[in-house]
Amino acid sequence: MKLMYPLILAFFLFYSCGSPEEEMIAEQPDEDGSMTGKENTDPAKFSFRVDTIATGLLNPWALAFLPNEDLLVTERAGQIRVIRDNKLLETKISGVPGVYANGQGGLFEVILHPDYSTNGWLYISYSATRNGGSNTAVIRAKLDGFDLVEREVIFQALPFLSGGQHFGGSMEFDQNGNFYLSVGERGRRDNAQTLDNHAGKIIRLNADGSIPADNPFVDKNRARPEIYTYGNRNPQGMARHPDTGEIWTHEHGPMGGDEINIVKPGVNYGWPVVSYGDNYDGSTISEKPTAEGIIDPLHYWDPSIAPCGMTFVTSDLFSPWKGNLLVGSLKFRYLARLELNGNEVTSEEKLLEGLGRVRSVIEGPDGLIYVSVESPGMVLRLTPVSD
Repeated sequence: MKLMYPLILAFFLFYSCGSPEEEMIAEQPDEDGSMTGKENTDPAKFSFRVDTIATGLLNPWALAFLPNEDLLVTERAGQIRVIRDNKLLETKISGVPGVYANGQGGLFEVILHPDYSTNGWLYISYSATRNGGSNTAVIRAKLDGFDLVEREVIFQALPFLSGGQHFGGSMEFDQNGNFYLSVGERGRRDNAQTLDNHAGKIIRLNADGSIPADNPFVDKNRARPEIYTYGNRNPQGMARHPDTGEIWTHEHGPMGGDEINIVKPGVNYGWPVVSYGDNYDGSTISEKPTAEGIIDPLHYWDPSIAPCGMTFVTSDLFSPWKGNLLVGSLKFRYLARLELNGNEVTSEEKLLEGLGRVRSVIEGPDGLIYVSVESPGMVLRLTPVSD
């Protein structure tokens, strides 16, 4: 069955349940965006339908639902688009800060404050520029129709650096209302082990941008008090575990060694002292992938999949997947479904293979799964199908 991607055109896929990373920014769509559907004839297997709900997006990055069920979509070049009633609106959100849209830089994620229905705060991560350099920043703002108002910069990563690599930009709130942000090491690996800068770190703030008194480096000389973890390379996925409340992240390794980690205060995750990957020229980064005083990842990929976007499945509509972790692959163009036993990844399945560079995956308020894809730029919806 040939897929031509007009708006809302559904195609049916049936799956069983059972530099070569993010640096390769795709600006052009695939030849025709087509894909051949597959049917699983085993009645015991779980089936789902994939609907294309929006096309024509330019490097869509993150997805976030508003309480009125409008779906916000960030585009890397600096636009926030709105999908309403399965239609991409022509009107764009105004008041988005100017972004450094170069290389991997640009507009990253948008998320809602946990009490959004009460306070109306949106959080937006992006690469800000100053004096010829750039680094990751976050504003919070409120929506008035299609306008962002009451804008406040609540965090700016330092220092401003040249180049377009490794910004991170993933955000999440924990169950106590603390705000987390990933910042990549900006292609300067030694930054990740140095506490006098924000690069290569997970940042933890109060919702208003102030610094929690119990952050691990608040009283450490020359350390940035916003830092919560260090030794990170370029985390582009973050999600709160639905049962434990812990913050999980994944990050890009070099040539091999993409990781999944659980965020713990003051922890060193090792980059570039140790890695399960190698340099792009094939040379060794570390003789051993582990070292004393460094926390091992709970899972790693070799070869690298270039992970981006991440969510836990909690919906009863996807009961066979409940408790699984979904992760996008930029490099190999699929959605990974990881089965878990506690904190151990026990198996992995590839979904939507060959469809495009998966940037984001979320669970919607309707319990369905939504995926943003680059090249071609579109948003998809996964719906269970009864056999």
